[in-house]
Formats: sequence, structure tokens, C-alpha cells
Amino acid sequence: MNLVLLFDSDFVETGLVRLDGRRLAHIREVHCSQEGESVKVGLLNGQMGVGVIESLSGEQITLRVDLDIPPPSPLPLTLLMALPRPKMLKRCLSMVAELGVKELYLVNSVRVEKSFWQSPWLNDEQIRERLLLGLEQAKDTVLPNVHLRKRFKPFVEDELPGLLKGKQGVLAHPGTETLESRSITTPISEPTLLCVGPEGGFIPYEVDKLSEAGCRPVDFGRRIFRVETALPLLVGRLFH
Repeated sequence: MNLVLLFDSDFVETGLVRLDGRRLAHIREVHCSQEGESVKVGLLNGQMGVGVIESLSGEQITLRVDLDIPPPSPLPLTLLMALPRPKMLKRCLSMVAELGVKELYLVNSVRVEKSFWQSPWLNDEQIRERLLLGLEQAKDTVLPNVHLRKRFKPFVEDELPGLLKGKQGVLAHPGTETLESRSITTPISEPTLLCVGPEGGFIPYEVDKLSEAGCRPVDFGRRIFRVETALPLLVGRLFH
């Protein structure tokens, strides 16, 4: 926890918060902080700053906070990702928040098992929990938006073209051989929508539909990675 996230409900008065539970335990046992010392804090979807410990007990901690630092700039990236298996989804959600992606679309694909959509990790509360862990790690406060799209064709035909307005569309698809494809070797500065398929990749029909909507297939190399490995590699290659 590199940043202690605060919520509006934590404030007992202006500039004063009381915390308990996991955040208290982390400050006591990991930071080993004492009264009079400061910790880095940030208000969810707001400013960051420092909190000075005014009192500390086994049940709660009181911090006097000063929030005057803006959160880091988000990546100019909208991520479209085929829904991964539940265990991988947990890691990917935290990773998305760490990387600074603020718009995530989880979509269906032929190679996405139907049972994945029944996972308890798609519950709003569980998604939020994993995103918060990523924000704490990366010292960010702005919660990403996660959108679930269970029907591939209606999404790609009716919604995706609108999402691509003002953005370039990139489809990470290994082994791409179309004339439009080329390897990405220089960082991107313009707003981008990146499509990442399931393990095994999108099927040809899905690649065609994404291409028709405006996503250019791009081969990032000969190796085939798991989604949780591919995601940071692709973002790093695109934005350096």
C-alpha cells in the first residue's frame, strides 16, 4: 500500500479522518508509523497529499490530512479485453488500475467460456476491491470505469465505432498478415483503443469485425503470452 486511500465517509470533520480495519493494520504493521509521523494519502477520485498521525491505538487511527497534489495523469488508452478466466481477471483488474487505464471494456468472445460470466469476481463490489488495490499500489486516486459487454456482435457493430471516434484502434493479434499491419516500434501519443483477445486470440470472424469497426491488426512479436503478461508488455510498447 504505497498510498492510503480515503473515502468521504472517513472524514469526521474538515481535514480530519479516522480509519480502522485493513488500513489501520497496514499503517501500524507495515509502515510501522507512530504518532506525529506522516503517511501518503489520497481521496478517492480526488487529490493526494499527506496525513499526519494525531492518535493511534489498536482500534483506530486519526489523521490530519492536507490534500493538495493532483493524481497522476491517466493513459490516453481505452482497453477492450476479452473476459479472462476468473483468477486471471482478479490480477488484470488490479493491473489496469496500476497502469493508469481509466476505461476498460470486458467483452465476450467465442473462446471465452460461458461460465466466466457467472464469476463472483464480476460483482461490482469485487471489481471495486481489485481496482482499489491497484490504485493503492500505483499512488493514484481515480477509479477506472469497467463496462461488461456479453454480446460481441452488437457491441462491435453498434457501440465500438462511437468509442473509436477521435482515437486510433489497435488490435493486438499475433501472426497478423494483412497489408495494414506493421510492428509498433515508436511510442504513441494520441488517444488509443487497444483490443486484447482471450488466450488463443480472437477467432478470424472476430478479427474481421473488429477491423471493420476501425481497429488495425498489429503483430507485436512472435511470442504468445498469457493475457496478464501481454497486457503490461503491450501498454509498455505502445506508450513507453
